[in-house]
Amino acid sequence: MSKTIELLAEDRTDMGKGASRRLRRDEKVPAVMYGGHREPRALMLDHVSLVRHLENEAFYSSILTVTVGDKSQPCVVKDIQRHPAKPRVMHVDLQRVLEDEEIKVRVPIHFNGEAMTVGVKQQGGVISHLMTDVEVSCLPRDLPEYIEVDVAPLELDQSITLSQLPLPEGVSIPQLGQGEEFDQPVVAVHRIKVVEIEPEEGEEEVEESAEVPTVKQDDQDEESSED
Repeated sequence: MSKTIELLAEDRTDMGKGASRRLRRDEKVPAVMYGGHREPRALMLDHVSLVRHLENEAFYSSILTVTVGDKSQPCVVKDIQRHPAKPRVMHVDLQRVLEDEEIKVRVPIHFNGEAMTVGVKQQGGVISHLMTDVEVSCLPRDLPEYIEVDVAPLELDQSITLSQLPLPEGVSIPQLGQGEEFDQPVVAVHRIKVVEIEPEEGEEEVEESAEVPTVKQDDQDEESSED
């Protein structure tokens, strides 16, 4: 099960774009907590503290204890909006968690044994991570912090798909319920492609015509004597 992380919040009563801009100037982040068969609740978070949490990979796939005053509510992060050019968090969406209802959360994938991958170490291929996280569905108590996959046995031109990921008990991947065509590769070992760039037609002739003719020493002497 994933770790529990505490996130301190305050109620937000002043709404609108102007109010959000003022919050950000005060190093606060507008947030909303919804779900759990209750009305959405407008909150604000401390930007410095939040950024510190975001540096921890587990923050994105853990049950967060969101504390407002003397009351706490388990939540998961559903969305984080960031400034396109500045290291600034603009808004956070939090979803309430109920212990008897399944939740959908994106969890990271950890690739083990890359240094020993057969297709790379013995067969000269390269390994490609086609996915770095995956959305899972489970009860809160079964939420994994991450999913581990062993890539050491992979040979050249082999891959591991979503259906081959080793999932903990009680955890499923909703995408697989949409059909076989959604069973996409997660990691693969492929050959190194060497691309040879051939000169375009006419390039060789141009290069040859651009050569500077050499002048023999005898010819230079004759020209000098004529002068």
